[in-house]
Amino acid sequence: MAENQARQFLKQIPGVDAVLQMQVVREALSRYPRSIVLDAIREELDTIRKNILQRAPFSLDPENIALCVAQRAQRLAAFALQPVVNATGIVIHTNLGRSLLAEEAIARLQIICRGYNNLEYDLQKGERGSRYVHAEAILCELTGAEAALVVNNNAGAVFLALNTLAAGREVVVSRGQLVEIGGSFRIPDVMAASGAILREVGTTNRTHLRDYVSAITDQTAMLMKVHTSNFQIVGFTAEVCLEELAALGKERGLPVVEDLGSGCFIDLSPFGLRAEKTVRDTVRAGADLVTFSGDKLLGGPQAGILAGTKELIEKCKKNPITRAFRVDKMTLAVLESTLRLYRDERQAIEKIPTLRMIAVSADELKRRASLLAQALRQADPGNLLCIEVQTGSSQVGGGSLPAQDLPTFLVTLRSGKLSANRIEEFLRRNEPPIIGRIESNHFIMDVRTLAPEQTETITAALRRLIETL
Repeated sequence: MAENQARQFLKQIPGVDAVLQMQVVREALSRYPRSIVLDAIREELDTIRKNILQRAPFSLDPENIALCVAQRAQRLAAFALQPVVNATGIVIHTNLGRSLLAEEAIARLQIICRGYNNLEYDLQKGERGSRYVHAEAILCELTGAEAALVVNNNAGAVFLALNTLAAGREVVVSRGQLVEIGGSFRIPDVMAASGAILREVGTTNRTHLRDYVSAITDQTAMLMKVHTSNFQIVGFTAEVCLEELAALGKERGLPVVEDLGSGCFIDLSPFGLRAEKTVRDTVRAGADLVTFSGDKLLGGPQAGILAGTKELIEKCKKNPITRAFRVDKMTLAVLESTLRLYRDERQAIEKIPTLRMIAVSADELKRRASLLAQALRQADPGNLLCIEVQTGSSQVGGGSLPAQDLPTFLVTLRSGKLSANRIEEFLRRNEPPIIGRIESNHFIMDVRTLAPEQTETITAALRRLIETL
C-alpha cells in the first residue's frame, strides 16, 4: 500500500460521534454504560488506524465497525471473574476456584451478608467481642483441639505460627519436607520471611529421630513436620512419625507443629484413595499446633486454620500481625456452615461437593457419561463428530493426595475437520467457558466434575461448534 493511499484510508476512518449514531452501537448504549461504549469505539478505531499503517487487513465498512464495537463493548462490560464448566476431572482445581461450596454454606452466606451480624459483638455481654470465636467451638469439637484460630489462608497460618513461636530462633524440619507448592509458596522462603531460622535435618529420602535430637540446641524454638502435599518420595525412605516427634518435643520442652496443607476430616480410603491422616488424628498423636486449609479437602472457603493448645493459639491471637491475616464475615459464615455438616459423616459426603465428587460410584459415573454422550449425539445428527465413552482417571488436585488417581468415565470428541486444539479453544470461548483437556488429539470431558444440569450447556455449545464445520 502506497503512503498516499494509506493517508486516504486514514481520512475515511469515521469519528467517534459518527460511530455513536450507528444503529448497532445505539443498541449497545442501551445495554452498557456510555463510558464502556466510548472505550470500545476508541479501541476499534485505533485498531483500524494501526492496521492501515502496518498494512494489515482492515475494514471501513460501517456495519462491520459497528458490530466490532458492540462485541468490544460486550467484552469490556463482562465480569472478570466468571463461572466455568469444569470438565477436567480435577476435583479441587486451583485454577478454577478450588472447592465448590455446599448449598447450605451458600444459603448461610446470603443470610449473614444480607444484613448486619454479630461479627465482633458479644450478644451475651452486650459489648464488643471477637470475630475469632465464631468457628472456634465447632473446630475444637471436630478436631479435639483445645483452641483454634481462622486466618485467610494456610500460608498465612504457617507464617503466623512461625513468626509467633520462632522468630529469631531455629525451627527443625526434615530436608525431605521442604516443599514448594503452586504460586511459588516455598517453606524455606516463608520461614525466612517470618523471621524464623531453618534448620534442615536428615536427607531428602531418609530422616531419623536421632537427626532431630542432634539438631536441638538452646536456639531451637520448634520441631516441625510439613505434609508433602504435591509429591511423594518412594523407595528407600524413612521419616519420623508424629508420635515420636511429639514425645521428643515434650521431653525437651519444645512445641511440635505440623502443617497438614490440605486438612482432611474424614477417612477417604473407602473411595479408593490412600488413607490420609485426619486433623483429629494429628491432634491425638501429640501435635501442639496443626495448620491446614479451609477449602481443598475440607470443602469450605479459602482459609487457614490453626488448631492446638490454648496456650499456643492465644499467643498467635495476640501477635499484632494476626490482623493482616484476619478473615471477614463471609469466610466465617461459609466455614462454620461447612464444618457443621461434618457432625454427620454421611451428610458431609452427600452435601459437600468436593467429598461427593470423590465418593461418586463408578456405576453412576458410567451412567452420566452415557447420558452426556447420548445428548451430544442427538445434537449432531450428521455424525460430524466422533463421540465416544471411554474409561479414564480423575485427580483430586489442589495439592491433595499426590500420585493418586480415581477411575472415571470420559466423553471424548474428535473431528476430521477440526483439531482437538481448535475444539478446545472453541469450547473455552463459549459462554460459559467449558474447560476440558486434550489427549491423543481427542477433546476429553470427565463427568466426575460435571453437574447433570450442565449437559444442556455443553450440548448447546456443541451445536454451535457443528455449525462451523
